[in-house]
Amino acid sequence: MTTTVLAAGNHFIHPDLFRRAVHEAAGDAPLEVREIRFDWPHTPFGPVAEVIEASGSEDEMIEALQGVEICVTEHGPLTERILAHCPDLKLFCTSRGGPVNANVEAATRHGVAVCYAPGRNATATAEHTLTLMLAAARGVGDTHTDLRRGVWRGDYYDYDNCGIEIDGATVGLIGFGAIGSRVARVLAAMGAEVLVHDPYVRPEALAGLAEQVPLDALLRRSRIVSLHARVTEETRGMIGREEIAAMPRGAILVNCARGALLDYDAVCDALDSGQLSGAGFDVFPEEPLPAGSRLLTAPGVVLTPHIAGGSQEVAHKAARIVAAEVGRYLRGEPLVHCANPGVFPAR
Repeated sequence: MTTTVLAAGNHFIHPDLFRRAVHEAAGDAPLEVREIRFDWPHTPFGPVAEVIEASGSEDEMIEALQGVEICVTEHGPLTERILAHCPDLKLFCTSRGGPVNANVEAATRHGVAVCYAPGRNATATAEHTLTLMLAAARGVGDTHTDLRRGVWRGDYYDYDNCGIEIDGATVGLIGFGAIGSRVARVLAAMGAEVLVHDPYVRPEALAGLAEQVPLDALLRRSRIVSLHARVTEETRGMIGREEIAAMPRGAILVNCARGALLDYDAVCDALDSGQLSGAGFDVFPEEPLPAGSRLLTAPGVVLTPHIAGGSQEVAHKAARIVAAEVGRYLRGEPLVHCANPGVFPAR
């Protein structure tokens, strides 16, 4: 019996990439793979009905999912309304790090398993974090802007203006998951003293690599601080004026995690006053960044438009991770990265 799959891609993970990965994972299982492409990232994702980060409309998904048993996607939404109109759907695989584009509770009620792709962009985001860290530490943002305008600023070689080295610096990482741990390994290899604040990290994971410390100690001791935490009620707004004031004067702050972790007005004030000498940001409280944002004119800032997790390798990894779940489903094996594993047992 042929299983019908919808490959709902976009301009990052093309539908054809999903299709090829699913066929490879399915082996000899007969499949009919349909394709649809949403406009992300050319059109930013956003809330769709009750899910917070999705691309495409409910009507588009409802039409595309008729007669479909399995959906693989990156940003396609899965809402209560979609589930109610797509009774054949049994497996929804999103190639995000978490199922943020799916109503998992509603999917559970409708008997649809929801899988996701943890760790898909850990390497890319870690590398991008280090890029922003190095750029902020050496003033790349401002010097690049000046030079593009035809201004040769030799005074950046002044002692008070030139940057710092990673070798010998104390760097604090808030969060030590798949991304933070990779950043720590590179920093340690570069000669940095690495501090970590993560209440969930196992001590053996830090052995010979980093020192676990309370947040106040990390802020007080670190010349560079990088955020790698998830947004929860505990972490939302965790770095504000008080925390920035606790850092050494002239410190550097980097965020490639989530904009909600940080008070960006406090950051801009600290950059203006010299409390922070530099910063590197890939995520923001509002995306796209508004034209009047203070970050666009603050000194010492290096900015990128939420692209830390974007590499060609990530697209392939993400497709392979969700395709592997499709293969397990077809073989009747337990799903590995399932947000609601109780929906159905191994067949």
